[in-house]
Amino acid sequence: MATNFSKELMVKPGKKVKLAKCDPEETLGWEKGHRMKASLAKAIERLDTQQYLLFAERKRALLIVLQSLDAGGKDGTIRHVMTGCNPQGCTVASFRKPSAEEAAHDFLWRVHRAVPMYGDIGIFNRSHYEDVLVVRVHNLVAKEVWSRRYEQINEFERILHENNVKILKFFLHISKDEQKRRFRQRLDDPDRQWKISEADFDERKFWDEYVEAYEDALTKCSTPHAPWYIIPANKKWFRNLAVSHILAEALEGLRMKFPAPSVDVKKLKWQ
Repeated sequence: MATNFSKELMVKPGKKVKLAKCDPEETLGWEKGHRMKASLAKAIERLDTQQYLLFAERKRALLIVLQSLDAGGKDGTIRHVMTGCNPQGCTVASFRKPSAEEAAHDFLWRVHRAVPMYGDIGIFNRSHYEDVLVVRVHNLVAKEVWSRRYEQINEFERILHENNVKILKFFLHISKDEQKRRFRQRLDDPDRQWKISEADFDERKFWDEYVEAYEDALTKCSTPHAPWYIIPANKKWFRNLAVSHILAEALEGLRMKFPAPSVDVKKLKWQ
């Protein structure tokens, strides 16, 4: 089955997003089974090959942004999709409540510091988009402040792109019922109860507000140089399949090459 995951799941620049029209159960015709597992394994193998090229070339970096509502699967995506990558060339940064030092700077300061260096893959588990999501939903700053941040984010990402940072942004889209089911699984599993907090349940009250905030962020900040992808994520296996293929396709599109050797290998002699 030939599926162009990038084309099917990308938010086209300028398109207004309505998440109610995006089915979190969608699988684009794929079913769980041997064919899916083989395709996932192949995509992860391709990603491993491209990471090696990225690391060898050291002319650019890849920044992966993962956003979702609680229990959307950010940690699981990192664990399963990046499983074939060399950890020496992969970093993960999480952005939660700003520290005192971070709060004393502009909202992008802590984010820019975490951008991967050339040759590396950097993953943001939550990101600068929290400053137009949770900040907006909970009125942590005035609307006149957070409403300007969409343009500031686009400019920030444009600067990164023009300096050879490839940016891919994934919104892991789950339903409210699926979130409830995952919360229940955590409550029923003693080894996972540590992942549940009262805040998780409190945030469910703001589901509609978060959906509206995400729709604005996806609409206003999907650009040709830093596109958003809406990943149907109720089914974890499809989430992993889609993200892995999009990453592999994007890196292959860079047409990276190994650098020339620093010495004349023909003149090297065994001692």
